[in-house]
Amino acid sequence: MKKIGLFVFCFCIFVIGVFGVYTIDANASELTLIDRVYWGDITNVSNLIKNGADVNERSSNGWTPLMWAAKKGNFDILKMLLGSRAKVNLKSNKGDTALSIAAREGHEDIVSLLLEKNADFGVVNNDGKTPLQLAEEKGHRSVMKLLMKAQAKENAEMAALSPQLQTPLQTPTAQIKLPEFNRPRSLIDNIPDFNARLRENDLAVIIGIEGYQSLPKSDYSYDDAKLVKDYLKALGFKERNIELLTDERATKSGIEKTIEAWLPNRIKQDSKIFVYYSGHGAPEPKTGDAYIVPFDGDPNYLEVTGYPLKRLYDKLGKLQAAEIVVALDSCFSGAGGRSVLAKGARPLVMMTEGVVLSQNMAVLSATQGTQISTSNSEKGHGVFTYHFLKALKDGKKNIAEIYEYIKPSVEDEAKTLNVQQSPSLNPDPEKLRGRFSLRK
Repeated sequence: MKKIGLFVFCFCIFVIGVFGVYTIDANASELTLIDRVYWGDITNVSNLIKNGADVNERSSNGWTPLMWAAKKGNFDILKMLLGSRAKVNLKSNKGDTALSIAAREGHEDIVSLLLEKNADFGVVNNDGKTPLQLAEEKGHRSVMKLLMKAQAKENAEMAALSPQLQTPLQTPTAQIKLPEFNRPRSLIDNIPDFNARLRENDLAVIIGIEGYQSLPKSDYSYDDAKLVKDYLKALGFKERNIELLTDERATKSGIEKTIEAWLPNRIKQDSKIFVYYSGHGAPEPKTGDAYIVPFDGDPNYLEVTGYPLKRLYDKLGKLQAAEIVVALDSCFSGAGGRSVLAKGARPLVMMTEGVVLSQNMAVLSATQGTQISTSNSEKGHGVFTYHFLKALKDGKKNIAEIYEYIKPSVEDEAKTLNVQQSPSLNPDPEKLRGRFSLRK
């Protein structure tokens, strides 16, 4: 009897499983475009659009597929919808647009794309709030910057047309002032046409932290990171293969997730990887180890809140990549500039010679020893990043050429700012000739 009972039980489980599968499949076939967008099913989103699905369909709350892509932070689906004539300024029943939703969620890349597609940044929802106010409520500082820049640009254009058309900038925050974003234009701000072929499998992680949660600013790190991304796109990197972390997105957990999960999940055997960091560094007084300081980092508790350079190199070195280039516009001695120090500690000499890198990795740093990495307010950039990008613009291709080009330029400009700063390259340039190319 026990055997019969067991047989009947197993048979029932089998039947339930089979009919359960068919039920799920039947339901799945009835999913709408909104459902597919909600679940991030990009393949079926594409198929539904090709088969004539309405990209502006609405759910009972007035939400469109574009709004759900903005809510979920799915850049690729949102871009696909926009390319299929999704209307960017439709409102939900509560008066929110895709831009309002993306601003509230803090999806910087999606806000940027929506603004490029003429999303209305002055739209007011049923609660009387603009996208900028929604971003401010959640503390999404980098999104606030994008929206304020868009407003400032429109004001300038209107002022150029006629003084009577000027509209005062409505800023719901006293914490972030518009002049902070009006940095000077420099030679590198115009993105060159590199005539580059698409780099299908190459990946980039760009981290720029300017406004810290509880630390002094790292001047121009936010704008430098954005510009580095623009250069990489011009060099053939695909948008979806670039992960940009700025300000509040560059938390310790955010950096860990990107370096230790996002990269390994996307890498191919022939991938070349570029990692850029601009922001504060710090030394751990007990060990002398160098740490990247995340947005939420605290130099007094680096072992808990910081991200060690050794760990960065170790995680990158384990990736089966063709080449890995790391560029650091930071310093790690605690002597000032783009570095911070635990209370009561003394600056340390950082010995980069002791760092062991994998054979497929090269590290270009802004400084040596106790030097500080500085910025130039007249150019609106970090000194190292300015000359690094200028080297690319001037035709330098591999990391050894770039290093030899920027070293005297950085040293000379730093002297005019009363600072000693000399870039370093590990391994030695002679060992890197013809390798680690950023330009084809």
